[in-house]
Amino acid sequence: MAGAAHPGSLAGATVLVAGGAGAVGHAAIQLASWAGATVISTVSSAEKARLATAAGARHVLNYRDADIVDQVRAIAPDGVDTVVEVAAVSNAELDTAVLARGGTIAIYASDPGDQFTLDVRAYMGLNARLQFVLLYTVPPAALEAGVQDVVAAIDALPVGEAAGLPLHRFPLERTADAHDAVESGVIGKVLIDV
Repeated sequence: MAGAAHPGSLAGATVLVAGGAGAVGHAAIQLASWAGATVISTVSSAEKARLATAAGARHVLNYRDADIVDQVRAIAPDGVDTVVEVAAVSNAELDTAVLARGGTIAIYASDPGDQFTLDVRAYMGLNARLQFVLLYTVPPAALEAGVQDVVAAIDALPVGEAAGLPLHRFPLERTADAHDAVESGVIGKVLIDV
């Protein structure tokens, strides 16, 4: 079964990637850009903005700005079609304020114990879709289609610091150091060479 993503498959769409300097956010930026979407990313610092821009985000905004909703709406007056969300609880108000009618919020992460209350009327008025994503429970056919999409994009997607994702390599005997790097929130992808 072939996937649905290819160059041009998201032409005309606007995607908001929360946390664009993280590993998943980076991949979301690259894939959405490769598929032709206008990508907006939110970050918390100038260093992270540089990484999200290198990954392919056309617009990079600091989510701490008081006028973040106005900034997103200036780029996407009708709202964003998809939000790729790393922090649904923290960003619920922003997501609701910038989502287009019929838009989707794809939630792939949360902090342990996170719970949030939905503003049912707001989501209903938007005819919004919340899509929770956990690879372990994705139906096999959908997972295979996603794998095929990523494989098709891989040759076109650069890696490393210049592409917005610093790589931190550790030899196998330093696995504990690699784990510590992840736990400390190192920016980029931690790899163990075997």
